[in-house]
This record gives sequence, structure tokens and C-alpha cells, in this order.
Amino acid sequence: MTESLAALGSPGSPGEASGAGADGPAPAGQVAERAAPPVVRLRLDIAYDGTEFSGWARQPDRRTVQGEIEAALGRVLRLDSPPQLTVAGRTDAGVHARGQVAHVDLPASVLGEPEPGEGAESPRTAERLAELVRRLAGVLPPDIRIYRLTVAPEGFDARFSAIFRRYAYRVCDDPAGVDPLRRREVLWHNRPLDVARMNEAAVHLLGEHDFAAFCRKRAGATTIRELRRLEWAEEDPRPGEGRAGGRIITATVVADAFCHSMVRALVGALLAVGDGRRPVDWPGRVLAAGVRDPGVNVAPAHGLCLEEVGYPPDDELARRAAQTRRVRTLTAS
Repeated sequence: MTESLAALGSPGSPGEASGAGADGPAPAGQVAERAAPPVVRLRLDIAYDGTEFSGWARQPDRRTVQGEIEAALGRVLRLDSPPQLTVAGRTDAGVHARGQVAHVDLPASVLGEPEPGEGAESPRTAERLAELVRRLAGVLPPDIRIYRLTVAPEGFDARFSAIFRRYAYRVCDDPAGVDPLRRREVLWHNRPLDVARMNEAAVHLLGEHDFAAFCRKRAGATTIRELRRLEWAEEDPRPGEGRAGGRIITATVVADAFCHSMVRALVGALLAVGDGRRPVDWPGRVLAAGVRDPGVNVAPAHGLCLEEVGYPPDDELARRAAQTRRVRTLTAS
């Protein structure tokens, strides 16, 4: 396998052979170590309907997105055991994704024997990966699609290299309810919503803050995040759809990362402002208090979709991953 196809034993560091394979014959009396087989890191671009899943993360005796994809990879590639995926965002039960990203380290042999000088961008490599996408499509259930497989650039880590995640939360406030054909991806809110009020309240949540008031605390995890965008807008009807099922209002939410339940808690707080149950300044006051407020209702999962994960240029991937791994604290103002 060429060096350009050799993935790294750990993110951002080149794979190295050991023992005699790296430094010549082993000294007398020393048992030569067998060189580790080369591996290749692949990036997976994934979409799924989260309705029937118990979230992304693999769980015993539960149907999960991770479990289904790992099992499919193991079956198609005839591996002794399923490989382990690393994902950009571990979505909860019922949450959907159009732009999920994961990586997996596999034996380099899955791409076949390379031609001399062949690299990650070669036409033959692209053909092999396209064939793997096609084979996975025949094995995966219809509510999961892997729509792209690529050789990951050096230093790429699906989770730690990411610089932003973009979610969308879709709500319908029509008195008649949601279009039945969209009921799995749109929340019905049975009170009229004032988009201007929700956007006014959202402004006070932007920036880098400790979002403990809107997160479910996890041991050892920080709740400091930089919320870069939180904006509501009325969605244009789809072609031929007209106004069936009433208007759909979409919240676009972008941050460097999100803590557990953060997006849905923010949405729940803003819905209370939009329908008049809470004043415009209430979400900002909850944020400043820094503790969970019983008045914040976490919005249901099915309205939420992970739309995009963003990454820096290839030469900044490893540096970004190292930066993300550091425990975060608030910058003094």
C-alpha cells in the first residue's frame, strides 16, 4: 500500500512499522516483532431516518445507526469482527441526519493492491470506493444510506477535526396539523408562533457561553460552547406541495459543537417565547442563571436533523483535532 493510502494508527501521526520491518534484522537474542498490517482511514458521509433507531451509538440489544453500519461493513468486507466507527455527532433516539460524518480504520487490503505510485485520489481507488458504496447499499436497511466513501486526508478525525455542526429543527403551527407525509421530520406545535419574537430572543443566546442551563450534564464533559447561528425562518413550499399541512418554520442552529440535548432545549425555550407563554428576554435569563430551569421543555427528537458537519482545510485537520481535545474554559471578558 502506498504511504498516501496508509491511514494512521492514531489521528494525525504516520503509521509506522515495528521491529525488523522498520530497522533491519533484530539483534541477536531478540525476537523480531511482526510489522503491523497497513490500514486505511475512510471517511463516510451518511444520512438516516432516525425514527426507528435508539440513537447513533451502539447499544446491546437495541437497533442503532452505528450498529447497523458496522455490521454491514463487517459483512461486505468479510472481516473477522465488525470495525468501529468514530462519528462527528452522536445523535439521540429519533433524531435524523442528512450530513452525518464518520471515519473508520480498515485493512488497506480492502482497496486492493495499488499500482506503482497510485495514491488516494487515483481513478482506481475512486472506482473501488464507489463499488463499496454500491455493495453497502444492498446490505444496509432503507433508513440508512452511505452516499459517499473517500480516503480521509492525513490528520482527519470525524469528531475532533470538525469546526462546526449545523442542525435544522422543523416546526408546523397550522391548526390542522402537519402534512402526514412529513410527520416524521416536522413537529406540530398547536399554538401560532411569532417568528420575529423567537429571533429576537435567539440573539441573546449567541456567542461563547456555558450552556449548562440547556444541557444534560455528563461526567467529565464541558458545557461551554460557541453558538454561532440560531435563526428561525419560514420554509418555502416544496415544488407541487402548495400549502398542504400548513407553513413550516425552520430553526437553523450552528455551533462548534453541542452538548447533550442542547439544540432541543434551545428550541423548546424559543417555542415558549414564540407562542407568547414566555417573554422575549426569558431564554437569555435562563442562560445567565447557569442551571437547568424546569420551565425549559426539551423539544421532541423527530423535528431535529443534522444537516452538515464542517471541517478546516486538510493541512489544519490535525491541529484542530488537538485543539478540540483540550478541556475548554470560558475566556474572561
